[in-house]
Amino acid sequence: MTSAAIRREPAFGPRTARVGLYAFLVVSAVFFLLPLLLVIMNSLKPMEEIRQGNLLALPINPNFDAWVSAWQSACTGLECAGIRPGLWNSIKITVPSVVISTLAGALNGYALAQWKSRHANMIMLLVTVGLFVPYQAMLYPTVKILSNVGLFRTYLGIVFVHVIYGLPYTTLLFRNFYVGVPDEISRAARMEGASFLRTFWSIILPISTNILVVVAILQFTGIWNDYLLGLIFAGNDNLPMTVQLTNIVSNARGAANPNVNMAAALITAIPTLVVYFLSGRYFVRGIAAGAVKG
Repeated sequence: MTSAAIRREPAFGPRTARVGLYAFLVVSAVFFLLPLLLVIMNSLKPMEEIRQGNLLALPINPNFDAWVSAWQSACTGLECAGIRPGLWNSIKITVPSVVISTLAGALNGYALAQWKSRHANMIMLLVTVGLFVPYQAMLYPTVKILSNVGLFRTYLGIVFVHVIYGLPYTTLLFRNFYVGVPDEISRAARMEGASFLRTFWSIILPISTNILVVVAILQFTGIWNDYLLGLIFAGNDNLPMTVQLTNIVSNARGAANPNVNMAAALITAIPTLVVYFLSGRYFVRGIAAGAVKG
């Protein structure tokens, strides 16, 4: 028996495996992108085409009338100013909340990573437990606390809520990252006379780009897409876009306009998509570099 006869090709070679992988990726992409494609298609249709009942059909006369209406004239209750007022509210709520919660989480995580004590592990355990407490269980006491200090349904109140609710999550991520940073870096800084805060600000933060990007993106997405906390704590003058969107979709005045609803949903989602497109490679790089290792 020749060696050629003994050597057999595997039933599934590299080419077959590659084709199967690409097929799986294509099917997965279609599965996740099809709903988004349908929303975009129907947001470009006039109501005459929507009433025909075929949501899967391509728009015959596409236009951006529904987008214009969703942006500046759709009714969000008693007011018909579209979703535009909620954009600035979402920006002024999200940006400081992300910055403060990220920096505070970095400082807490670094302190817990440097504190070599069993008490540090106990505090970290309590912080981790805080991650599993649902928001609904903390709403009433939070409302009472903010009411007593005069911050309920104010701008400062909603920023404070997002920062406090985000601290357990950001602290855990930063602590897990800083545990892997060599202690020699902090020791060298202390030998040069640097204080704890100076070491953190001048040495530790500059080498924390990966985790900073990961945490900032996660916090931005969570805060921007938040509905419950914004509805309860923001107040009528600071309602974010998510609350405005819900008011447009559930508005009982006049006939329902699905094309306007879909356009409003896309406008609300655009900022998070832009953030991911602009910083997606840094996010992936941070994940690959172990920014969320534990």
